[in-house]
Amino acid sequence: MLQEQLRTTIQSEAEATGFSGTVLVKNGNRATASGAYGYADKAEQRPNRLDTRFGNASGSKLFTAIAVCQLVEQGRLALDSRIMDIFEEAEFPYFSRDITVHQLLTHSSGIPDYFDEETMDDFAALWTTRPMYQLRQLKDFLPMFQELPMKFSPGTRFHYNNAGYILLGLLVEKLSRLSFTEYVEQHIFKACGMADSGYFSLDALPGNTAQGYIVKEDGTWTTNIYSIPVKGGADGSAFVTAPDMLLLWERLLQLKLLGPELTALLLTPHIHEDKEEYYGYGVWITKRSGEIYKYHVMGYDPGVSFHSAYYPASGITAAVLCNHSRGAYRMMQVVEEGI
Repeated sequence: MLQEQLRTTIQSEAEATGFSGTVLVKNGNRATASGAYGYADKAEQRPNRLDTRFGNASGSKLFTAIAVCQLVEQGRLALDSRIMDIFEEAEFPYFSRDITVHQLLTHSSGIPDYFDEETMDDFAALWTTRPMYQLRQLKDFLPMFQELPMKFSPGTRFHYNNAGYILLGLLVEKLSRLSFTEYVEQHIFKACGMADSGYFSLDALPGNTAQGYIVKEDGTWTTNIYSIPVKGGADGSAFVTAPDMLLLWERLLQLKLLGPELTALLLTPHIHEDKEEYYGYGVWITKRSGEIYKYHVMGYDPGVSFHSAYYPASGITAAVLCNHSRGAYRMMQVVEEGI
């Protein structure tokens, strides 16, 4: 599809569905299509812009995986390191002694999750008894899962797991002697030139940041400030812009964040999720007819939906950032149909 046709299709989709967010598609250094729609602040009717910051929920797991791989590259950690050789065993009394860093990265560790997507579907319900405003550091999540039993033996299957990425973030803190968010901001965002991205508290958001909105069927809405942890961390919820997200893909693929060996390992399809979907380290990998179609990250929270991808056959990168609970998936489908 020609560039103008793609722009027109994206515009039509945004108008038809009430999409609120930004879309950016690039082929190399050239923008193929871009657009900003809806409001960053509905009450003030402040429009979204292409450089507006949006939460990206679990899309941030890629940042965590890169941080861990950087420490591996520096010799501070190994992918086959047993995490219970690093943590105090008393902190996790029921966890297997055999869990490795690789298994945490690939969601195959078998540890319990604080939000288990096999049995739970309402993320906001977690905060009914536990105030979300108390979750400002990675260690604040530990009481939610550290004394629960293992779900399965390490390495035996894939099970998407947020708690595993909390543990990876704690490893980054222990080995770097920085808070997790400081590490990512210094060693990933700064290295990529992602000047507008960061881990911000919901009660102290900087300018040009989109509020997240939970929109009901009758069109009424509330913000997501009481529905997600007050500050993101290793399992998700950084704030990024569409241009910054594409800078991340660019610098990663140019080997500016990791050397060739660790970059290749990060992008290796390590484990099946289903017949076409695989998982690397912090990144989903889609195959079609046995070939890699795309590397992609995505995230969904109340008031947040996010997709971003790199398509190796064409060299195209794309990012769809949305400050509604739904919207990014369908818009990403439209983009993929047009590239």
